[in-house]
Amino acid sequence: MSALKHLFLIDGSGFIFRAFYALPPMTRPDGTPVNAVYGFVNMLTQTLGATDADHVAVVFDAGRKTFRNEIYPAYKANRSEPPEDLVPQFPLIREATEAYNVAMLEREGFEADDLIASYAGAAAETGAEVTIVSSDKDLMQLLRDRVLMQDPKDNSVIDLEKVNKKFGVPPDKVVDVQALAGDSTDNVPGVPGIGVKTAAQLILEYGDLDSLLARADEIKQKKRRENLIEYADQARLSRELVRLRVDLDIDPPFEALAVRKPDPARLRAFLEQQGFKSILKRVEALHIVNNGPGSGPGQGGGASGQPAAATDDRSGGTASAVGKGDYELVDTLDRLDAWIARAYQAGRVAVDTETTSLDAVRAELVGVSLSVEPGAACYVPLAHKERAGQGQLDFAGEGTDDDAKDGAGAARLVAGQISREDALDRLRPLLADPGVLKIGHNLKYDALVLARHGLELHPFDDTMILSYVLEGGAHGHGMDELAQLHLGHTTIKFKDVAGIGRQQVTFDFVPLEKACEYAAEDADITLRLHDLLKPRLSPEKVTTVYETMDRPLVPVVVEMERAGIKVDRDELERLSTDFAARMDGLADEIYRLAGREFTIASPKQLGEILFDEMGFAGGKKTKSGGHSTGADILEDLAAEGHEFPQRILDWRQLAKLKSTYSDALVAQINPETGRVHTSYSLAATSTGRLASTEPNLQNIPIRTEEGRKIRKAFVAEKGHVLLSVDYSQIELRLLAHVAGIEKLQEAFRDGADIHAMTASQVFGVDMAAMDPQTRRRAKAINFGIIYGISPFGLARQLAIPQSEARAYIETYFERYPGIQDYMEGMKAYCREHGYVKTIFGRKCHVPGIRDKSAARRNFSERAAINAPLQGAAADIIRRAMIRVPPALAEAGLQARMLLQVHDELLFEVPRAELEETSALVKTVMEHATLPAIQLDVPLVADTGAGANWSDAH
Repeated sequence: MSALKHLFLIDGSGFIFRAFYALPPMTRPDGTPVNAVYGFVNMLTQTLGATDADHVAVVFDAGRKTFRNEIYPAYKANRSEPPEDLVPQFPLIREATEAYNVAMLEREGFEADDLIASYAGAAAETGAEVTIVSSDKDLMQLLRDRVLMQDPKDNSVIDLEKVNKKFGVPPDKVVDVQALAGDSTDNVPGVPGIGVKTAAQLILEYGDLDSLLARADEIKQKKRRENLIEYADQARLSRELVRLRVDLDIDPPFEALAVRKPDPARLRAFLEQQGFKSILKRVEALHIVNNGPGSGPGQGGGASGQPAAATDDRSGGTASAVGKGDYELVDTLDRLDAWIARAYQAGRVAVDTETTSLDAVRAELVGVSLSVEPGAACYVPLAHKERAGQGQLDFAGEGTDDDAKDGAGAARLVAGQISREDALDRLRPLLADPGVLKIGHNLKYDALVLARHGLELHPFDDTMILSYVLEGGAHGHGMDELAQLHLGHTTIKFKDVAGIGRQQVTFDFVPLEKACEYAAEDADITLRLHDLLKPRLSPEKVTTVYETMDRPLVPVVVEMERAGIKVDRDELERLSTDFAARMDGLADEIYRLAGREFTIASPKQLGEILFDEMGFAGGKKTKSGGHSTGADILEDLAAEGHEFPQRILDWRQLAKLKSTYSDALVAQINPETGRVHTSYSLAATSTGRLASTEPNLQNIPIRTEEGRKIRKAFVAEKGHVLLSVDYSQIELRLLAHVAGIEKLQEAFRDGADIHAMTASQVFGVDMAAMDPQTRRRAKAINFGIIYGISPFGLARQLAIPQSEARAYIETYFERYPGIQDYMEGMKAYCREHGYVKTIFGRKCHVPGIRDKSAARRNFSERAAINAPLQGAAADIIRRAMIRVPPALAEAGLQARMLLQVHDELLFEVPRAELEETSALVKTVMEHATLPAIQLDVPLVADTGAGANWSDAH
């Protein structure tokens, strides 16, 4: 046996509960819950793969009753029984520990913490290093020179300094502080009225608990003095409850804890039995076990040599291994009728469309795929083509010219397809039948395509939306990524069947067999994902988010995208001409200031001009060795009064507006409708906000003259006006509500000027004498606080010294202390759970909150502060969007909702109905939280109308 040099003591009991509550429900193939097992095994794999410890033990609680219950029967009495799904996982976790061949410690009558304390102390006495793998604050009393803790959440070290920061005292005084403060979780009584902060002050002042209690009559504060005298025995009792035992026998001895290699066959069998495919790949990569016979890395075979059924590592249901399914190419109406009958019998059907374009409003429908059970799917080709005289398309041949790519030229329909009209007539009743659930992935796209042919999808589930509701912000929600993540399956890629680059063809030119394999797989994977994701809604408490906000929004957005918005082509062309002329003028001025001509759009050339030739300070080097010329650099230089960087910024803004909007929008006018149809991404942000693409109509600057000119090009149809309804300061109102800031709540209820009031509070200026500059600074602070702004960020925004900005922020928190409490609370919650929640229950995941990089961690902390506010605002406008169309229909009004831009909804309204429509939409939006949430502040929606978007705002 090796000498004891480094002992790792893993707090198994604490980690079990952390894993159980942190991970979504998961089951292995026989239905046994295994999410806590998965979390535990993940941690154990990571620990064994990274540590240099020569001795390791996992320490468990042997039972709920210990010697502490004899001292104080109420100890931990308020703790409920373990959750039903956790109980069967306890023996599995012990089995996992045995499979890894790691020693286990547990002892009747004592807690795991007592064993950790005794073993840690004894090991340190021998001169060994000890690492306690836990975040349990009760274990922090054990820390000393050779005893540290490692937080399993982020593998960070908890040392003496961190303990001092948490408790206000060194580790050897922690017991006394806990004895005074008590612990409601464990039912440790402590002394009433004394928290951790006060307890630390008292212990530091009087030295220890006994000295404090002996001199309690010296305490000046009357109530504190009386409580210390009255509850002295209770404090001493609490000390016995929180003090860990360090005198237990070291049995088994340290030799029994020596690191041993696991039996590869036993470990593989255990991991395969649980369905932990990704962990098996990891232990293979770490050479803890070898690859299975006849399998590649990470592919374990069962006893029969076939892939074992496996639970996806993040799923709530069983995911059978995905292979080539029973996919059928449907080329007759009889075969299609048979599949429709199977769908009716199953009561559900996954649906996917194949088209010629990503633009759903213009795409031609090429085929439809269906799946009714995992592995059983079909593809119904409707408009596949081939070039005349060519039996099939050869991606490497000369047949893939531009005509073929466009689906045009000398092409004819491939034989063996059902006519599109006949097939859609058969599918129409099925897709609209209320007794059959339609399942899709990004179903908004399919609904738009099918709606153009008069087909409706109802009722439906969307696996992209399901994934987004469950894990928004944690990862992407595309089918390919989810198939890999949840099913361990690599899907067929579009390029595999359609080629790449100039050789790529549209899907209508893909041969039928290849098209069937690709399209049927999409439907099959969608159905499998639905089986995994839908059951997780209820146990993860996001059913309401999905059912009341995200799923009902899909048909609303479909109608908005179909409606589009009219743009004035002539006005856009005039703007392009104007922008080009102004860019030319700016270019001449830029060349004059630089002393020579250069390519303004080239960062490399601009960097040379700025920092090498003109000698500006502050240039940062890029990875390639050039100078950084990002907007932040130029804005800092411009703020110092330098003309050249300001002219560059002006030129860049015009260039962006010209290329992104005035030029591009003309090309994006749909020739059939004469309107621009933006596409809304429903699962692209971490907070629930919609994202506008192709074109992006949410990034048009509203506060600049040029941005307003772009908005003037968006116009109403003849006889109509555009109505803008915009929430006023919604995130500030939500901050006042969630943080419980009575001053802000009262100001909003009174309709006060919130920025002027803040300026008065922070700068000590009378509101009656408020000047615009002071109000502007207060506004920057108000909105900056929502985004967790730093003194550096505020200083840069207001062009003031950092010390002044820091003073403003500190004063702000002094005036509104609840805001800082909210911010710290959100960061702490996010660090523990990996996500924050809106008031409506939406989970916003923030993956970087535990990142080792300070920069990414700080960014994530700011996101954790803002996400509940921005997410709640997004939830509110989603609720409004869902309610407005039926309200308009019920009132007999003809207005159409066209755009959603951040906190604004834009409508096209018959001129004669403007007043009534405006009042109705305003009412719906201002009451959108009800009945779910009654805010402590009123929501206010401002309205405006005009012939164009700029005039309406």
